[in-house]
Amino acid sequence: MTVRVRFAPSPTGMFHVGGARSALQNWIYAKQQGGVFVLRIEDTDAARNKPEWTEGILSALDWIGIERGSYEGPHFQSQYAGEHRAAAARLHESGRAYYCDCTREAVQARTGSQYQGYDGFCRDRGLEPGEGRALRFRTPDEGETVVVDLIRGEPTFENKLIEDFVIARGDGSPVFLLANVVDDMTMGITHVIRAEEHLPNTPKQQLLWDALGVKPPVWAHVPVVVNEKRQKLSKRRDKVALEAYRDEGYLAAAMRNYLMLLGWAPSGDREIVPWSVIEEEFRLAEVNPSPAFFDEKKLRAFNGEYIRALPVEEFVEVCRPWLTGTGTIAPPPWQPEEFDADAFAAVAPLAQTRIAVLSEIVPNVDFLFLASPLIDEAAWAKAMKEGSAELLDAATAAFEALESWDAETLKSTLEAVGAERGLKLGKAQAPVRVAVTGRTVGLPLFESLEVLGRERTLSRLRAARVRLV
Repeated sequence: MTVRVRFAPSPTGMFHVGGARSALQNWIYAKQQGGVFVLRIEDTDAARNKPEWTEGILSALDWIGIERGSYEGPHFQSQYAGEHRAAAARLHESGRAYYCDCTREAVQARTGSQYQGYDGFCRDRGLEPGEGRALRFRTPDEGETVVVDLIRGEPTFENKLIEDFVIARGDGSPVFLLANVVDDMTMGITHVIRAEEHLPNTPKQQLLWDALGVKPPVWAHVPVVVNEKRQKLSKRRDKVALEAYRDEGYLAAAMRNYLMLLGWAPSGDREIVPWSVIEEEFRLAEVNPSPAFFDEKKLRAFNGEYIRALPVEEFVEVCRPWLTGTGTIAPPPWQPEEFDADAFAAVAPLAQTRIAVLSEIVPNVDFLFLASPLIDEAAWAKAMKEGSAELLDAATAAFEALESWDAETLKSTLEAVGAERGLKLGKAQAPVRVAVTGRTVGLPLFESLEVLGRERTLSRLRAARVRLV
């Protein structure tokens, strides 16, 4: 039997990090088993059926390494409407489903509770299809439904506690429970690896598989992903869109590595490991069923480690979209012709050790490409204390007199200027840094001045001095 897994997202305009985690787990499992990864877009909700949203799913999968052409699909759930209706008809004809015209208000009136669920009123009324009549599955009155789950063991559900649930609406359209089962049957899915939130639906779906005469798939429900308050990640409250992390400058390799740690860990006392190790060592049976904490601070630290591990030449290349404003990246605050690739290459090794996400490259190097620095007013107020004007005058004069314009000479020169005024280098360089870069923190000052050059450095020192008048 060929293992066939599926990833079945709804096009919602964003790609949830929890969905990305499930996609990667399905992807690895299929590769380990020599199987097939199937992509199915559950697009039956017309309000969510926009081509650009589907393209967003495909591009997000591309980014995390599940590239187009390497999997089956995408299939679209809407293409299988005929199969959905045929399955509903078979269940009705076999007596495993019946039509019901009860309203929610009528059920509540009979049961006296809005929480009790459906009371089976229409089970034996023999209603035929008609407008406003939903099709309900006839749940067995006795026995248990055992869900064999690779992660959670054998959760057991008493059938008498499962209400006769709706499988098709009054207009004949199938609900998620039925459509999902029929799609998996049609596509020959053997293993369903999905989020824990779907576990309550699983006994109902397994009953549908049984009623349609097909062996259910192997189930594996991975843990729910939660925030620092142990609440399920929500797009209304949390930063959950994979695209947002991509566009902020997280590396795909770092994101893949981190997502796979949500509920699982590689061997040994390590977390940052090559993807090849994850592909080899990952086991569904080793996934922890407890909720998995999505720690953005930890992800950020992960990403910083991955950035620092890049060869400098590769670091230069991955920064290029932020420096040139290409693709979906917002343009930087300088004009394209102002960007100097050689200047950036000169400071790239310094910048590489100081950023955690690629978007941070812009404020670290903008002083190199702008006609004048973007002054941080708080930084200016902090650095430009009493005596700063005289220090800038002295630094300007000393720098003007230099024969050699290199980092070591610049450092020793400013150190001497500061010492004449009873200042240590840290105090002496603060007003110079703000005058030249606009900020109190950033790349090493003297290496920055070396790359910026004599004339631009002196021009900025003079402009700062004028501002202090």
